[in-house]
Amino acid sequence: MINKNEKGFALVLSLVLLLVMSLMGGALIVVSSGDHQSNNSSDNYQQAFYVAETGLLEGEKNIINQYMGPWTSLGEVPGYGEGATDDEIEAHALYVAELTTKSSAGGADLFVRHTAGRLSPVNYRAPSNTDCYRSFRNIQRDGFQVTDHVENQNFGTLIEPIFAFEDDVDTTDYEHPRKTTSIILKEELTFLKRFRYEYFSVNIGTAPYLGTGSSIKKASTNSQSLGTAYKIYACGIMVAKGTDPEDKGNAEIIIALESVIVMPN
Repeated sequence: MINKNEKGFALVLSLVLLLVMSLMGGALIVVSSGDHQSNNSSDNYQQAFYVAETGLLEGEKNIINQYMGPWTSLGEVPGYGEGATDDEIEAHALYVAELTTKSSAGGADLFVRHTAGRLSPVNYRAPSNTDCYRSFRNIQRDGFQVTDHVENQNFGTLIEPIFAFEDDVDTTDYEHPRKTTSIILKEELTFLKRFRYEYFSVNIGTAPYLGTGSSIKKASTNSQSLGTAYKIYACGIMVAKGTDPEDKGNAEIIIALESVIVMPN
């Protein structure tokens, strides 16, 4: 009969099992950490996309403001100008009087459109050679000119006023055992200030402008005329943590978008 000595086998088996379980636990931690980092990266790209859309809207608003005339306070409304007829002078006086009445009723200065300052933006300057500008590969660089180029606009600063209304924030889905609403909002604002937007626009010439409507007339049709088309290029940019607000570099994420609007002539 062979005498088998199995003394110490249980200890060796326990160490092997402990090693296997440790490796499995470490692998799970690595996978979980990778998924968490991937989710954060996806969220950052999504936020940069929204900021790029904000850039497009700001670019379109800039074009529209120039077409309609810049906003000016009531006290800076220009006079009727030389050569005005008596009817024009009277109409201007009534216009200013009406605005003054509205301003007094509201208890604050009233802002109006300076219609005499309306213009149709034209290409007159070369864009700055920024990371955003270089992100658009479909641009023919030689002789390329823009109507405007607005750089390094802080998205967090743009929406900061809404953070002042802390009592209006629904914290149902954001309750934290150790952080108050004020701290959570402050951290969120700090994060959003890492996002910048930039846009530039180009007058790309005439384009059909379609005006739609309805009428009881049997022969009524949509009317079509020529307008001026503008192409808006915009970027949503996420910069590295701790980047100075005036610094235009340190971009970690850049999302580039473009759109076209047609303004009536």
